[in-house]
Order: sequence, then C-alpha cells, then structure tokens
Amino acid sequence: MGKPTGFMEFERVERTYAPVKDRIKGYGEFFQPLADDELARQGSRCMDCGIPFCHSGCPVDNIIPEWNDLVYQGDMRAALDVLHSTNNFPEFTGRICPAPCEAACTLNITDEPVTIKTIECAIIDAGWQQGWVEPQVPAHSTDKRVGIVGSGPAGLACAQQLARAGHRVVVFEKNNKIGGLLRYGIPDFKLDKGLIDQRMSQLQAEGVVFLPNSHVGVNYPVDELLANFDAVALTGGSEFPRDLDVPGRELNGVHFAMRYLGEQNRRNSGEQFGDAPEILATAKHVIVIGGGDTGSDCVGTARRQGAASITQMEIMPRPPEKEDKGLTWPDWPMKLRSSSSHEEGCERDWSIATKAFIGKGGRLTGLQCVRLDWSDGKMEEVAGSEFELPADLVFLAMGFVNPVHEGMLDGMGVAYDQRGNVEADTDHYKTSLDKVFAAGDMRRGQSLVVWAIREGRQCARAIDEYLMGSSNLAR
Repeated sequence: MGKPTGFMEFERVERTYAPVKDRIKGYGEFFQPLADDELARQGSRCMDCGIPFCHSGCPVDNIIPEWNDLVYQGDMRAALDVLHSTNNFPEFTGRICPAPCEAACTLNITDEPVTIKTIECAIIDAGWQQGWVEPQVPAHSTDKRVGIVGSGPAGLACAQQLARAGHRVVVFEKNNKIGGLLRYGIPDFKLDKGLIDQRMSQLQAEGVVFLPNSHVGVNYPVDELLANFDAVALTGGSEFPRDLDVPGRELNGVHFAMRYLGEQNRRNSGEQFGDAPEILATAKHVIVIGGGDTGSDCVGTARRQGAASITQMEIMPRPPEKEDKGLTWPDWPMKLRSSSSHEEGCERDWSIATKAFIGKGGRLTGLQCVRLDWSDGKMEEVAGSEFELPADLVFLAMGFVNPVHEGMLDGMGVAYDQRGNVEADTDHYKTSLDKVFAAGDMRRGQSLVVWAIREGRQCARAIDEYLMGSSNLAR
C-alpha cells in the first residue's frame, strides 16, 4: 500500500450528517461528504493486512484495497475504473449498503475499520461530477433479445451487463417509474431518486429499452413475453409481506410499511398513487412493528411528517451493544444498530408481542401487548406483563415471505423452492423453464441491494453463456 503506517497515524473519520433539526424539515439527502484531503487520509488507513477480509465481506467482490490506495494517491479516475469493474451502481451501495465489508475489515478488530462506504460513495460522486461516467456502447450486436422483468438493482445490473455484451435488452416494470425497491421502497432522504434517473440515461444510451406500466401477467401477457424473447430474466422483488394475524387487524390505521414508504416517495415526485386515502403520520401516535431497516425508514418518514410520537417495537430481544470479535469477526455480527432515523427521535423496545389491535368505530386506537422472555432460547410470554399502547397508526415492517405468486409466476408455471422463492441455483440461475432465469430477491428472498447487484451481474453472465455458448462478462 502507498502508506503502510496510515492506520497508525490517522484516526477513523466518517462523513457527517446535517443537524437533526434541519434535515427533518424535508426529504433530501443530508450526509455531508469528507473534504478531499481527509478522504485521502482515510484511504491511507487501508493497511497492508496480507489477507483483505473486506473482499469476503463484500457480495460484489469490490477490489477495496486497490481503490482505497488510489484515493490516497489522488487518482480518483483510476479508482472509479476499479470500482466499476465489480459494481455497476456504487452510488446506490455507497448510500444504502450496511457495509459488511467494514465489519470484515482487519481494523474492525479494534473497532476502527476503514471508512470503505464513505470512500466508495465519494469516488462515484466525483465520477458523476467530473463527467467520467459515460455510456459503454457495445461494438457489435448479437441480435439476441432478452426480456428482464423488474427494474430494481438486480434487473438494472443484469440489463447493463447484457447490453454491453451486445444483446437487445428490454426491461419491464409494473410501476410508473423505473427503479423498483430503489424508487419506491427506500426514502428519498437515504437515496435521491435523481441518481436512478442518471443511471437510466446511461443504460438507455447503451441500448436498454425501459417499459414502465408493463405488469407482466396483468397487462402484458406471459405468453408474449416467452414468445418475443430469446431469454427472460425474472428479477422482481420479494413483495409478499409478512402479516400479523391478530384480532383487530382489519382496523383502519394498520398498514404494511412498504405501502406507506412508497406513497411518500410518490408524493415527493408528484406521482399519483391511487384512490385510497392518504397515510399521513402528522400529529398521530405511530407504532412501527419490526426492528429492521424498513422499520427504521418508517421512523424517519413519520418524523418528517410531524408524528406526535413514534415507537419501534421488536419481538426479538435487544441485541448486545458490542459484539465479541473473537466469535464473530470477520462475519457480520448481531449487535444493536442505530440508524440516522433513530437519532431523529423515537422510542425503541424489544421482546414485545402484539396480542391484538384495539379500536373504536372501525378506527385503530391502540395495541394490546405482552412482554416476552427469551432466556432459555425460546419465546415465553411473561405472566402479568400485559400492557396497552395508544396508537393512531401502525406500520407492519416484519419482512417479506416470498415473491407474489399470483399472475406472472403462476402463469408461467415456474417451480418454487421450499421458501416460496423462484427456484434457481447460483451457477446457472436457470429456473425450471427453458430460457427463463431468476436473480435477486425473487430468487434468494428478501436481501440487500448489494446482493441484488451481484446476482444481476452473475445472471447476466449465465444468460450470455446460454445465448452465445461462452461469455466474457465478469461474474
């Protein structure tokens, strides 16, 4: 490395956020990037560790030490080329990836990992600002047609790779705009949607055709999809949410989290979102059930809408504040994590089960809950611990079971695995149907954006091999 002693000379410095009182006034991004000189110092902290465990922690196999060193040397253009060699969309992962690479960093043994995510984001943001991100138009066309269903990160990565191999790629999206989960599931304050639009422009220049408002199995027949393309990639999301089947579930005020988040994103962009009454947390008592990222996003959105109170509940016990590195490193540890939304204000509680939703006149007014004991490894209700919480809105953010089967998937007759996902392996990504492939959440289940990008890239190589007999695309 350029500065083997950098990690001893410089402390870890992370990008910062705008003050809470300012950022909750709107829905724009609020992180404040590091200055160039500080960014170079942070790049120099990437030590000559011999075995870069960050590689094993990164699902897309980012070549992290190399681009950290290039940032230290001040060669951002070369750093961008290295970054793009493994990751089609680092502006997405540099904002919303939880950074398992940092958990795997050798310096994380002492809780001071390299600021990999911050550096990654700075590289690609500089690339866009300097005009270095340009379309890579293929030199030849294979005249093979590939239909991709779903325009989330898996679909976009698959489309870009296949277009660069010379195939004619068409992306089908059921919503009004392209982006899938990136567009409708992640709040604007975490990911500015202009980032999706600029990537769309690049993909279109590379030959990708986007068809929004094209819901395969609904307004675009499955038979036409299979007849019109030489290969098909199923890259939709895992959109069937986990429900909470308790008394009172039908009360007005209990909603799935993704409907709430998608509605606010549509509101921000001026997009229509149907005839159903708006869901707004203004001056209301909000309960979020589920302790993951989706629940955290509901917290941040409700705070910006001016909720009277926000409580996030989790059925599992409170994780430890700090992991035992001897047991967990370099793997992703189970520990307490607080997001920027938590910092903006909410109550958090663990080991709670909801027994019933209560209401009046068909309208939600509260929850009946009970404390749980996990001490012997199984869930036991604590006798006499029942209590009630006032609530005007409840958002169910308990994860997703599998992709929606009705419509396209059942219409195709594709096989499912034991979890209800589309069955396909990670060598060839082939489904049970000839010329039909699957990748991303639709294949693996609910997961991270970085995993979706990895699977989209690998699926593209598998399709290229299927169509041409061999492939020069990276996996």
